[in-house]
Amino acid sequence: MIGYLGIDVGSVSTNVAVIDESGEVVETLYIRTQGQPIKAIQDGIRQIRDRLPRGIQVKGVATTGSARRLAGVIVGADVVKNEITAHAVAAMRVVPDVRTVLEIGGQDSKIIVIRDGVVVDFAMNSVCAAGTGSFLDHQAARLGIAIEEFGDLAGQATTPVRIAGRCSVFAESDMIHKQQMGHSIPDIIAGLCQALVRNYLNNVGKGKEIEPPVMFQGGVAANKGIKAAFEAALSMEVVVPPNYGVMGAVGAALLAQEHMAGRAEPSRFKGFEISDIPYNAGSFECKGCANRCEVVEIRQESTVLARWGDRCGKWQ
Repeated sequence: MIGYLGIDVGSVSTNVAVIDESGEVVETLYIRTQGQPIKAIQDGIRQIRDRLPRGIQVKGVATTGSARRLAGVIVGADVVKNEITAHAVAAMRVVPDVRTVLEIGGQDSKIIVIRDGVVVDFAMNSVCAAGTGSFLDHQAARLGIAIEEFGDLAGQATTPVRIAGRCSVFAESDMIHKQQMGHSIPDIIAGLCQALVRNYLNNVGKGKEIEPPVMFQGGVAANKGIKAAFEAALSMEVVVPPNYGVMGAVGAALLAQEHMAGRAEPSRFKGFEISDIPYNAGSFECKGCANRCEVVEIRQESTVLARWGDRCGKWQ
Protein backbone atom coordinates (compact mmCIF):
# COMPACT_ATOMS: atom_id res chain seq x y z
CA MET A 1 0.00 0.00 0.00
CA ILE A 2 1.20 3.50 -0.89
CA GLY A 3 0.31 6.39 1.39
CA TYR A 4 0.92 10.11 1.87
CA LEU A 5 1.40 11.58 5.33
CA GLY A 6 0.19 14.96 6.59
CA ILE A 7 1.11 16.44 9.98
CA ASP A 8 -0.50 19.52 11.52
CA VAL A 9 1.19 20.75 14.70
CA GLY A 10 -0.57 23.52 16.60
CA SER A 11 -0.46 24.99 20.09
CA VAL A 12 -3.29 22.76 21.38
CA SER A 13 -3.26 19.67 19.19
CA THR A 14 -1.05 17.65 16.88
CA ASN A 15 -2.97 15.96 14.08
CA VAL A 16 -1.78 13.29 11.69
CA ALA A 17 -3.53 11.98 8.56
CA VAL A 18 -2.66 9.36 5.96
CA ILE A 19 -4.31 9.19 2.54
CA ASP A 20 -4.02 6.55 -0.18
CA GLU A 21 -3.22 7.01 -3.87
CA SER A 22 -6.83 7.94 -4.65
CA GLY A 23 -6.77 10.71 -2.03
CA GLU A 24 -9.07 8.89 0.37
CA VAL A 25 -8.37 9.19 4.10
CA VAL A 26 -6.96 5.92 5.46
CA GLU A 27 -6.24 6.89 9.06
CA THR A 28 -6.25 9.99 11.26
CA LEU A 29 -4.96 10.84 14.70
CA TYR A 30 -5.61 13.68 17.15
CA ILE A 31 -3.41 14.13 20.23
CA ARG A 32 -2.68 17.02 22.58
CA THR A 33 0.52 18.97 22.00
CA GLN A 34 0.76 19.94 25.70
CA GLY A 35 3.55 22.42 25.10
CA GLN A 36 5.92 19.70 23.84
CA PRO A 37 5.70 19.70 20.03
CA ILE A 38 8.70 17.42 19.47
CA LYS A 39 7.31 14.78 21.83
CA ALA A 40 3.83 15.17 20.29
CA ILE A 41 5.21 14.69 16.77
CA GLN A 42 7.11 11.56 17.79
CA ASP A 43 4.11 10.17 19.70
CA GLY A 44 1.89 10.89 16.71
CA ILE A 45 4.22 9.10 14.29
CA ARG A 46 4.46 6.12 16.63
CA GLN A 47 0.69 5.85 17.10
CA ILE A 48 -0.18 6.29 13.43
CA ARG A 49 2.43 3.63 12.52
CA ASP A 50 0.69 1.13 14.81
CA ARG A 51 -2.68 1.82 13.16
CA LEU A 52 -1.53 1.49 9.54
CA PRO A 53 -1.29 -1.74 7.51
CA ARG A 54 2.07 -3.48 7.65
CA GLY A 55 4.48 -2.66 4.84
CA ILE A 56 2.89 0.68 3.89
CA GLN A 57 5.17 2.82 1.73
CA VAL A 58 5.06 6.53 2.51
CA LYS A 59 5.68 8.28 -0.79
CA GLY A 60 5.36 11.85 0.46
CA VAL A 61 5.11 13.91 3.65
CA ALA A 62 3.94 17.48 4.29
CA THR A 63 3.73 19.51 7.49
CA THR A 64 1.58 22.47 8.42
CA GLY A 65 0.48 24.41 11.51
CA SER A 66 2.32 26.85 13.76
CA ALA A 67 5.18 24.35 14.30
CA ARG A 68 5.35 23.22 10.66
CA ARG A 69 9.05 24.02 10.22
CA LEU A 70 9.98 22.12 13.37
CA ALA A 71 7.85 19.16 12.30
CA GLY A 72 9.35 19.28 8.80
CA VAL A 73 12.88 18.98 10.14
CA ILE A 74 12.05 16.10 12.46
CA VAL A 75 10.09 13.91 10.03
CA GLY A 76 11.88 14.87 6.81
CA ALA A 77 9.04 16.68 5.05
CA ASP A 78 8.92 17.01 1.27
CA VAL A 79 6.84 20.16 1.52
CA VAL A 80 6.02 22.63 4.32
CA LYS A 81 2.86 24.75 3.89
CA ASN A 82 0.90 27.24 5.98
CA GLU A 83 -2.36 26.16 7.57
CA ILE A 84 -4.51 28.44 5.37
CA THR A 85 -3.43 26.52 2.26
CA ALA A 86 -3.78 23.13 3.98
CA HIS A 87 -7.30 23.81 5.29
CA ALA A 88 -8.44 25.21 1.93
CA VAL A 89 -7.12 22.20 -0.01
CA ALA A 90 -8.85 19.77 2.37
CA ALA A 91 -12.12 21.69 2.17
CA MET A 92 -12.09 21.71 -1.64
CA ARG A 93 -11.47 17.97 -1.65
CA VAL A 94 -14.77 17.44 0.20
CA VAL A 95 -16.81 20.22 -1.46
CA PRO A 96 -15.05 21.23 -4.72
CA ASP A 97 -17.02 24.47 -5.11
CA VAL A 98 -16.74 25.58 -1.46
CA ARG A 99 -16.56 29.39 -1.19
CA THR A 100 -16.15 29.99 2.55
CA VAL A 101 -14.34 27.98 5.23
CA LEU A 102 -15.00 28.69 8.91
CA GLU A 103 -12.41 27.10 11.19
CA ILE A 104 -12.45 27.23 14.98
CA GLY A 105 -9.92 25.36 17.07
CA GLY A 106 -8.98 25.31 20.72
CA GLN A 107 -6.85 28.46 20.78
CA ASP A 108 -7.37 30.21 17.46
CA SER A 109 -9.86 30.63 14.67
CA LYS A 110 -9.73 31.58 11.02
CA ILE A 111 -11.88 32.29 7.97
CA ILE A 112 -10.84 31.43 4.43
CA VAL A 113 -12.55 32.92 1.38
CA ILE A 114 -12.24 30.79 -1.78
CA ARG A 115 -13.33 31.76 -5.28
CA ASP A 116 -13.00 29.41 -8.26
CA GLY A 117 -10.65 27.11 -6.35
CA VAL A 118 -8.30 29.91 -5.26
CA VAL A 119 -7.87 31.45 -1.78
CA VAL A 120 -8.56 35.16 -2.28
CA ASP A 121 -8.83 36.31 1.34
CA PHE A 122 -8.42 35.09 4.90
CA ALA A 123 -8.24 36.28 8.48
CA MET A 124 -7.02 34.74 11.72
CA ASN A 125 -7.67 35.39 15.39
CA SER A 126 -5.07 34.10 17.84
CA VAL A 127 -5.31 36.79 20.54
CA CYS A 128 -8.74 36.68 22.18
CA ALA A 129 -10.15 33.41 23.55
CA ALA A 130 -13.78 34.56 23.18
CA GLY A 131 -13.99 33.21 19.62
CA THR A 132 -12.33 29.84 20.22
CA GLY A 133 -12.97 26.42 21.72
CA SER A 134 -11.20 27.28 24.98
CA PHE A 135 -13.97 29.81 25.64
CA LEU A 136 -16.58 27.03 25.59
CA ASP A 137 -14.33 24.59 27.47
CA HIS A 138 -13.93 27.07 30.31
CA GLN A 139 -17.65 27.76 30.58
CA ALA A 140 -18.52 24.05 30.40
CA ALA A 141 -16.11 23.33 33.26
CA ARG A 142 -17.64 26.15 35.28
CA LEU A 143 -21.14 24.74 34.75
CA GLY A 144 -19.96 21.21 35.53
CA ILE A 145 -21.06 19.99 32.10
CA ALA A 146 -19.02 17.85 29.68
CA ILE A 147 -18.23 19.85 26.55
CA GLU A 148 -19.54 16.90 24.50
CA GLU A 149 -23.02 17.59 25.93
CA PHE A 150 -23.04 21.26 24.93
CA GLY A 151 -24.56 20.75 21.49
CA ASP A 152 -27.44 18.57 22.66
CA LEU A 153 -28.24 20.88 25.57
CA ALA A 154 -28.22 23.91 23.28
CA GLY A 155 -30.75 22.12 21.08
CA GLN A 156 -33.13 21.88 24.08
CA ALA A 157 -33.26 25.67 24.50
CA THR A 158 -36.63 27.38 24.16
CA THR A 159 -35.56 31.01 24.64
CA PRO A 160 -31.77 31.46 24.28
CA VAL A 161 -30.53 34.35 26.41
CA ARG A 162 -28.28 37.05 24.98
CA ILE A 163 -24.82 36.92 26.54
CA ALA A 164 -22.09 39.51 26.03
CA GLY A 165 -19.58 37.47 24.04
CA ARG A 166 -16.99 40.06 22.97
CA CYS A 167 -14.82 39.15 25.94
CA SER A 168 -14.58 35.83 27.79
CA VAL A 169 -14.37 37.65 31.15
CA PHE A 170 -17.53 39.68 30.47
CA ALA A 171 -19.27 36.59 29.10
CA GLU A 172 -18.63 34.67 32.29
CA SER A 173 -19.96 37.44 34.55
CA ASP A 174 -22.98 37.86 32.26
CA MET A 175 -23.62 34.10 32.35
CA ILE A 176 -23.51 34.09 36.17
CA HIS A 177 -25.98 36.96 36.18
CA LYS A 178 -28.36 35.07 33.85
CA GLN A 179 -28.14 31.99 36.12
CA GLN A 180 -28.99 34.11 39.15
CA MET A 181 -31.99 35.49 37.29
CA GLY A 182 -33.31 31.95 36.88
CA HIS A 183 -32.73 31.18 33.21
CA SER A 184 -32.43 27.49 32.33
CA ILE A 185 -29.07 25.85 31.56
CA PRO A 186 -30.08 24.98 27.95
CA ASP A 187 -31.09 28.61 27.30
CA ILE A 188 -27.77 29.85 28.75
CA ILE A 189 -25.73 27.33 26.73
CA ALA A 190 -27.54 28.25 23.51
CA GLY A 191 -26.81 31.89 24.37
CA LEU A 192 -23.12 31.07 24.81
CA CYS A 193 -23.04 29.37 21.40
CA GLN A 194 -24.66 32.41 19.81
CA ALA A 195 -22.21 34.70 21.62
CA LEU A 196 -19.21 32.79 20.25
CA VAL A 197 -20.60 32.90 16.71
CA ARG A 198 -21.42 36.60 17.04
CA ASN A 199 -17.88 37.32 18.26
CA TYR A 200 -16.36 35.27 15.44
CA LEU A 201 -18.39 37.02 12.73
CA ASN A 202 -17.75 40.48 14.18
CA ASN A 203 -14.00 39.97 14.50
CA VAL A 204 -12.59 37.20 12.32
CA GLY A 205 -15.31 37.46 9.68
CA LYS A 206 -15.57 41.26 9.69
CA GLY A 207 -15.60 42.63 6.15
CA LYS A 208 -15.47 39.18 4.56
CA GLU A 209 -17.91 37.98 1.91
CA ILE A 210 -19.41 34.83 3.41
CA GLU A 211 -21.04 33.00 0.52
CA PRO A 212 -22.29 29.40 0.23
CA PRO A 213 -21.24 26.66 0.11
CA VAL A 214 -19.93 27.23 3.64
CA MET A 215 -17.82 24.62 5.42
CA PHE A 216 -17.25 24.55 9.18
CA GLN A 217 -14.16 22.70 10.44
CA GLY A 218 -11.88 22.52 13.47
CA GLY A 219 -12.54 20.81 16.79
CA VAL A 220 -15.46 23.12 17.65
CA ALA A 221 -17.35 21.86 14.58
CA ALA A 222 -18.32 18.85 16.72
CA ASN A 223 -20.61 21.18 18.68
CA LYS A 224 -24.10 21.05 17.16
CA GLY A 225 -25.04 24.22 19.02
CA ILE A 226 -22.32 26.24 17.28
CA LYS A 227 -23.28 24.83 13.88
CA ALA A 228 -26.93 25.75 14.48
CA ALA A 229 -25.91 29.24 15.66
CA PHE A 230 -23.86 29.78 12.48
CA GLU A 231 -26.75 28.65 10.28
CA ALA A 232 -29.15 30.99 12.11
CA ALA A 233 -26.75 33.95 11.92
CA LEU A 234 -25.86 33.42 8.25
CA SER A 235 -29.28 32.18 7.06
CA MET A 236 -27.61 29.41 5.07
CA GLU A 237 -26.58 25.78 5.42
CA VAL A 238 -23.21 25.08 7.01
CA VAL A 239 -21.49 21.80 6.05
CA VAL A 240 -19.38 19.90 8.60
CA PRO A 241 -16.99 17.45 6.85
CA PRO A 242 -16.33 13.91 8.15
CA ASN A 243 -12.77 14.67 9.33
CA TYR A 244 -13.60 18.17 10.62
CA GLY A 245 -11.09 18.01 13.49
CA VAL A 246 -8.02 17.08 11.43
CA MET A 247 -8.61 18.90 8.15
CA GLY A 248 -5.24 20.64 8.33
CA ALA A 249 -3.46 17.28 8.41
CA VAL A 250 -5.67 15.92 5.60
CA GLY A 251 -4.88 18.99 3.50
CA ALA A 252 -1.16 18.54 4.19
CA ALA A 253 -1.34 14.90 3.04
CA LEU A 254 -3.08 16.01 -0.18
CA LEU A 255 -0.37 18.66 -0.71
CA ALA A 256 2.30 15.98 -0.23
CA GLN A 257 0.66 13.82 -2.88
CA GLU A 258 0.43 16.76 -5.29
CA HIS A 259 4.05 17.75 -4.66
CA MET A 260 5.41 14.25 -5.27
CA ALA A 261 3.34 13.53 -8.39
CA GLY A 262 5.60 12.76 -11.32
CA ARG A 263 8.83 13.21 -9.35
CA ALA A 264 11.53 10.60 -9.80
CA GLU A 265 13.35 11.25 -6.52
CA PRO A 266 12.13 9.43 -3.39
CA SER A 267 10.47 11.10 -0.42
CA ARG A 268 12.67 12.74 2.21
CA PHE A 269 10.62 11.00 4.92
CA LYS A 270 13.00 9.68 7.58
CA GLY A 271 10.77 6.74 8.43
CA PHE A 272 8.60 5.83 11.39
CA GLU A 273 11.79 5.20 13.38
CA ILE A 274 12.11 8.94 14.06
CA SER A 275 9.75 8.36 16.99
CA ASP A 276 12.70 6.83 18.87
CA ILE A 277 15.42 9.36 17.95
CA PRO A 278 16.36 11.95 20.61
CA TYR A 279 15.91 15.52 19.37
CA ASN A 280 16.66 18.73 21.24
CA ALA A 281 15.34 22.22 20.57
CA GLY A 282 17.00 25.38 21.78
CA SER A 283 17.59 28.99 20.87
CA PHE A 284 20.18 31.73 21.10
CA GLU A 285 20.32 35.45 20.44
CA CYS A 286 22.44 36.52 17.49
CA LYS A 287 24.52 39.57 18.33
CA GLY A 288 25.73 40.21 14.80
CA CYS A 289 23.66 43.38 14.39
CA ALA A 290 21.11 45.59 16.14
CA ASN A 291 18.21 43.26 15.24
CA ARG A 292 19.28 40.76 17.92
CA CYS A 293 17.35 37.94 16.24
CA GLU A 294 16.34 34.94 18.33
CA VAL A 295 17.52 31.91 16.37
CA VAL A 296 15.83 28.54 16.90
CA GLU A 297 18.07 25.48 16.67
CA ILE A 298 17.17 21.79 16.32
CA ARG A 299 19.78 19.16 17.17
CA GLN A 300 19.97 15.40 16.89
CA GLU A 301 22.48 14.60 19.61
CA SER A 302 25.48 16.81 18.68
CA THR A 303 24.43 17.39 15.06
CA VAL A 304 22.63 20.62 14.14
CA LEU A 305 19.75 19.74 11.82
CA ALA A 306 18.31 23.20 11.22
CA ARG A 307 18.23 26.80 12.38
CA TRP A 308 15.76 29.58 11.62
CA GLY A 309 14.47 32.87 12.99
CA ASP A 310 17.18 35.23 11.70
CA ARG A 311 16.15 37.98 9.30
CA CYS A 312 19.32 38.03 7.21
CA GLY A 313 19.67 34.27 6.66
CA LYS A 314 23.08 34.09 8.30
CA TRP A 315 22.21 31.06 10.44
CA GLN A 316 19.85 29.33 8.04
